[in-house]
Amino acid sequence: MTVVLLVCAVILTVAAVCTVARMTKGPTLLDRAVALDMLVAIAICALALEAALNRHIHTLPVLLVLTLLGFVGSVGVARFTHGSDDIDAERP
Repeated sequence: MTVVLLVCAVILTVAAVCTVARMTKGPTLLDRAVALDMLVAIAICALALEAALNRHIHTLPVLLVLTLLGFVGSVGVARFTHGSDDIDAERP
């Protein structure tokens, strides 16, 4: 059980580092928004892993709030983004 939790923690850490790198490098606003949404999903997975490890449900409200925050944030960015945000499409 400990080995599985350690492997899951390592995978989540690598995913978070790659996501932060994509968020800082992303050339467009949509790339950064998707990376931020992915970072929220990784945080949700990490909190769920912690809840499973300690066998409690105290983090369930936090998980629900983070899920709602990720969904509303993604919908808000998709709603208020002006069409295509591709750099190559804007070049003459």
